[in-house]
Amino acid sequence: MNNIVAIFKKQIKDTLKNKTIFIQFIMFPMLTLIMCNTVKINEMPRNFFINLFATMYIGMAPLTSMAAIISEEKEKNTLRVLMMSNVKPYEYLLGIGSYTWFACMAGAAIICIPAQYSARERLLFMAIMAVGILVSLLIGAALGTFSKTQMMATSVTIPVMMAFSFLPMMSLFNDTIAKIAKVTYTEQISQMLNHISSLQPGFDTILIMAANILLFAAMFTAAYRKCGLE
Repeated sequence: MNNIVAIFKKQIKDTLKNKTIFIQFIMFPMLTLIMCNTVKINEMPRNFFINLFATMYIGMAPLTSMAAIISEEKEKNTLRVLMMSNVKPYEYLLGIGSYTWFACMAGAAIICIPAQYSARERLLFMAIMAVGILVSLLIGAALGTFSKTQMMATSVTIPVMMAFSFLPMMSLFNDTIAKIAKVTYTEQISQMLNHISSLQPGFDTILIMAANILLFAAMFTAAYRKCGLE
């Protein structure tokens, strides 16, 4: 636990110095506040910008941040030093994973501020975001572990991030894309947020979310066995 807390604190200091990662946590929350307070269109769906940017935030921030942190520390041999200092791989992963999760949840809380939600709906919103962020963390950890350098991680992460972030939005305008997007966790998150006032997750939603979690957990396990953290 001491090692995990130490890594958590270390990552807070590193993020304040690393503007590239820091901006991932605040870009969409700030954009949501700006759009909700400046754009007023007649007959706009309730909480349109909240649902739109929350889904994009899940697909981008946790995934890219986790991949960037792991790949950067692998490239700079920081991880090797930590492993030689008796820090176990699972302690390191729990440290940066918990930090990224809490940072993203703070961003989710900011996104929720201008929403026209009841107290119950706000709790549901945060719970849905928590699950979505966890899935993205698994993807980011897998990509970061697989990548030898930060540049390699960026080149792999961008198309994956774009797919998961924009598929829910594109599915609104194209039925073919909607059929493809249905099996992704971000589309299921988007659907739950759109129906949050009467949320009753069906068996399909639970099955798809569970399948996504198992798939990306398996991807991370495979990447770790093949490449390790050193």
